[in-house]
Amino acid sequence: MRKIKLILVFLSVLVFIFSSSCSRRVLDFTLISSKNVDLTKGATFKRGTKRVDGSDKVHIILLIPTGVANLKEALDEAIECTPGCVALLDGVVYYKFWYIPLLYGQQTAVIEGTPLIDPALASSYNITPKYRKIKIDNKGVVKSVEMISSAEYLALKNKLAKTSAGINTEN
Repeated sequence: MRKIKLILVFLSVLVFIFSSSCSRRVLDFTLISSKNVDLTKGATFKRGTKRVDGSDKVHIILLIPTGVANLKEALDEAIECTPGCVALLDGVVYYKFWYIPLLYGQQTAVIEGTPLIDPALASSYNITPKYRKIKIDNKGVVKSVEMISSAEYLALKNKLAKTSAGINTEN
């Protein structure tokens, strides 16, 4: 039993010694985009208030990588998370990597920056509310449509579930 414990401790120490992890800063940039940007409208662009980031991750299983971390995918993800964003400003690109020998690892391309927003594109985004309360009469005619929050939706759902189960929710 003692030999098994000693072997397990030895193997654990080897895994910790030979496993690797690093983050490598590749590039600092002032302006970067993967979209077509009409710079003649540059005076109308607005600078976002919060930094955004995007990443693309690939896995290494045993010794076989499942691909190559793609910087364009990471950039597209970062740009598309803000409505009307056409580029990123004042950002950084870096790669992260970690690996446990002969088992598993990951490589990730990460880009982060401040969004550059085209107000004309941002206003054209149709932001549809997720939840609505629709009242219908006995003939199937829509009487009203009301936008509600997720909290209101959950409260209404719980009330209807209790009512249909025969539990009185009114005091």
